[in-house]
Amino acid sequence: QVQLVESGGGLVQAGGSLRLSCAASGLTLSRYAMGWFRQAPGKEREFVTASDWSETDRSYADSVKGRFTISRDNSGKTVYLQMSSLKPEDTAVYYCAARFGVGLSTRDLGYDFWGQGTQVTVSS
Repeated sequence: QVQLVESGGGLVQAGGSLRLSCAASGLTLSRYAMGWFRQAPGKEREFVTASDWSETDRSYADSVKGRFTISRDNSGKTVYLQMSSLKPEDTAVYYCAARFGVGLSTRDLGYDFWGQGTQVTVSS
């Protein structure tokens, strides 16, 4: 049974940083591309960033480029999202997702498994 569990969310002031973690179990992480998505109140879920299995290929939404970094520890079965220079518009529930196969996707329909999400709130 595949499980993805996000952690590390919380309340932070604008300009601050947070690191989210996604602990995976029930799968071999090196066989999966991993992504982070977010959903703000009243908005659709949107792509944030994704990495192929080896971190050779990474993609970022324009809104987070230069501020967010995805990384992964395949042996430790954990994926990270380092967020810096946070803005109030980054406030959302953040979800990690796993996609079987080596290629990443920027579309949520391309992912097979999802975590329950972790809340990030950025105050102005």
